[in-house]
Amino acid sequence: MKKVEVLKMIDLIEEIKKLDDLIQQSRKKKTSDFVINQYEAKKLKLIGSTITELASAPIQSIESYQLIQKILNKYYPNISEDALLNDDDISKIATAI
Repeated sequence: MKKVEVLKMIDLIEEIKKLDDLIQQSRKKKTSDFVINQYEAKKLKLIGSTITELASAPIQSIESYQLIQKILNKYYPNISEDALLNDDDISKIATAI
């Protein structure tokens, strides 16, 4: 990986961390659900961008997929398999896996 790519990935991760902290603080302060949902949407978008970068060439590798798994486990640790089954299309894909 080029140094520029590494720095870009680190910047994305730092943004995700900041948003995650902001979400946690907002929940403690009982900020409105609307504001928290906006923060969560932005976090989801940044995580998606990070995953896309890690899954694309030339970064794509077993190690990059392990990083993706680590990111998902860190920021979405409590999502159960049952949550996947609520969406019909996602449920079909999960069943195939």
